[in-house]
Amino acid sequence: MEYKTPGQLIEALLNERGWSQRSLAVILDKGETSINKLISGQSRVSAEMALALEEIFGVKAERFLELQHQYDLAKARIEARPDPGRANRAKIYGDLPVAKMIERGWLQAEGIRDTENVERELRRFFGVNRLEDAEIMPHAARKTQTSIEATPAQMAWLYRVKSIAEGMLVGSYSPKAVEIAIANIKPLLGHPEHMRRVPRILAEAGIRFVVVEGLPGGKIDGVCLWLNERSPVVGMTLRFDRIDNFVFVLRHELEHVKNRDGQNGAAMLDVDLGGDVHVELEITVAQQEAIANAAAAEFCIPSKMMDAFIKRKAPYFSERDLIGFARTMKVHPGIVAGQLQRRTEQYHKFRQHLASVREYIIPTAETDGWGDIHPIEP
Repeated sequence: MEYKTPGQLIEALLNERGWSQRSLAVILDKGETSINKLISGQSRVSAEMALALEEIFGVKAERFLELQHQYDLAKARIEARPDPGRANRAKIYGDLPVAKMIERGWLQAEGIRDTENVERELRRFFGVNRLEDAEIMPHAARKTQTSIEATPAQMAWLYRVKSIAEGMLVGSYSPKAVEIAIANIKPLLGHPEHMRRVPRILAEAGIRFVVVEGLPGGKIDGVCLWLNERSPVVGMTLRFDRIDNFVFVLRHELEHVKNRDGQNGAAMLDVDLGGDVHVELEITVAQQEAIANAAAAEFCIPSKMMDAFIKRKAPYFSERDLIGFARTMKVHPGIVAGQLQRRTEQYHKFRQHLASVREYIIPTAETDGWGDIHPIEP
């Protein structure tokens, strides 16, 4: 038989032997009332009682405890009251980096246990009246929000970029202005200090350029999003403080702007460009990303020139060769080094040329992070 409670099993064993509950009470040295409650399910089978029953009936103690566990769980399911807020709290306090958001000044609260203020601030941060309507909640997330299935940390970063961008004043956008901006950035590739001019060039083209330090585990490089049809935004994390990475990611995002990718409302969120992170992409998005990657690589160094250089010098690349080629291409040696590392997968070579750019960009860009909190009007 299939027994649903340990009491049913005990009663069946008594019947097999022709014993009464009084006999079992005497054998166990227990009161009859306690045995009756045990069989009727009013009291639980303890580990001690399970061992005693094992001695008497020759049935493993685990069998009694297993039935007790199944009965307790079934009873709890019937009596339990669903808490719709529990799943929301798991998403907020489990998946969303609330503590880091408080530390960064994105949320005004005493700490993660200050739940009343945390939840009020999250409603403000995500622009919703009810927290369950925030984009981080599975039932509230829209597939049009991002080009990939973004994590709560990535969504929080995206919202921060968007909120900063909304308060910026820039020039008039036009497709022609984007082309001019890309052309004006090209001559700057010779020195890291020249990157300080990038935010102004983009602003003059009507592109809002925002730098927000990434949240732990986000692995975001950049994003292209649109506030409306005439307000493109390029956001970057500068998580790799190197001239080659900055130029590549910047040009990648500008290709999205140029092609108006994401203008339908789906932010083109780029995670670990060129890295090992595997992200499932829709066919259209994958094509857009491939086009942007190709444009970025071509912008750094034309592929024909890079191919010819590698063919001439491989497998040995000297310092002199690298610097000479960089001068010919009118780019910083770090850009050549970065492309060479990607092509040959020899990431240990020429690392000394991967110059820092963050110190030049942050003073001229709308920036949030690295100890500074960007002021946002409520």
